[in-house]
Amino acid sequence: MTNTADTTSARAHARSQAAAAATSGPTLPADVDSAKITFTQRIPSGGYANVVLGRGTRVRLSDPAGAACAHLFLLRAESPWERLNVADTVKVPWQAYIGAGHPLLSDQGRVLATVIADSSGHHDTLCGPSPAARDRLHLAGVKHGLEPRDLGPSISFFRGVRVEHDGALTPTGSAGPGTAVDLLIHLPVTLLLANAEHPLDLAPTTDLDLVAWSAPEELIRRHNTDPEYLRAVENTESDWNARTLEAFA
Repeated sequence: MTNTADTTSARAHARSQAAAAATSGPTLPADVDSAKITFTQRIPSGGYANVVLGRGTRVRLSDPAGAACAHLFLLRAESPWERLNVADTVKVPWQAYIGAGHPLLSDQGRVLATVIADSSGHHDTLCGPSPAARDRLHLAGVKHGLEPRDLGPSISFFRGVRVEHDGALTPTGSAGPGTAVDLLIHLPVTLLLANAEHPLDLAPTTDLDLVAWSAPEELIRRHNTDPEYLRAVENTESDWNARTLEAFA
């Protein structure tokens, strides 16, 4: 656990995070208008990120060196009691292995984000964060007034796990350098991200890149035609429209 109990330790931790972040930035996507980019961060091994993202934001997580492990947790920004539910994210789409078209569902049956592109295919919804990743997620959450009890199981990107016929969990490692995952944000969220080893794969991590940009036009596209996904999107849009009307009433 990182020691931030006194001001000297807290200062040292903050400066180490700032120094690591300033060392180098992520490579910006060539296919994205730079004017639309709203947030960028290179997250070193053992580092974390925390950012509030608006509806219609597209997020790209990249693994440039091939050994990152991105532990992701989402909470609804304006009502953080609604948060990522990994069990429903697996159960509702009838699929434990995340890929393009997979929704990340809240505990209210709404879509917080959808995976809309994936060149890795090595992800995990079953194991949750390692102790080191949990520590970093808690630190990221504190920046938004969140306590450890506010954070549930996370999803891990770039280090995969497969379930054997006997129920055993087998780590499959990374897909190699240069892979990426794109998420479309359907509701305003607080995104917490930790770059730390996987609980079944303790190999040291390498840098993780995070780039976000405005892409509201993606919300009108169908990224999945499964009935379960369409119902969840309908629930999401109904809630968003109701809140929007209430705000202007």
